[in-house]
Amino acid sequence: MIRYALACATGHEFEGWFASSADYDDQESGGLLHCPVCNSSRIAKQIMAPGVVSQRSGDGMMEAINQLRDHVEATYENVGDAFASEARAIHEGKAETREIFGQATPREVEGLVADGVPVAALPPRPPAKRQMN
Repeated sequence: MIRYALACATGHEFEGWFASSADYDDQESGGLLHCPVCNSSRIAKQIMAPGVVSQRSGDGMMEAINQLRDHVEATYENVGDAFASEARAIHEGKAETREIFGQATPREVEGLVADGVPVAALPPRPPAKRQMN
């Protein structure tokens, strides 16, 4: 996981977490990054000091991601690859309001964001620690 300090063209600053720098590049070039305040898609990385992650702090971050995923998987409804259509139906009042998660293509996410449907990426689970014998 990599964290970037980001800002939109109107000056709102926020953070983004990505699986890799290539993941950021793909999302940025695909128009999938949006300011959480004003929804602007004109996003740029900001200058930031590199963080040195110790084993202890890295473990804490991985545990936080696992706890978030555990919570979502235990309390939200998994709608699988029907996520985009179900999120849109909930947003338009055509389906029961509830918390959902699932999979969507970058194009589907772009369409949801363009139509004002609130969506957020769920970070992937960190790889399991390998035990040294």
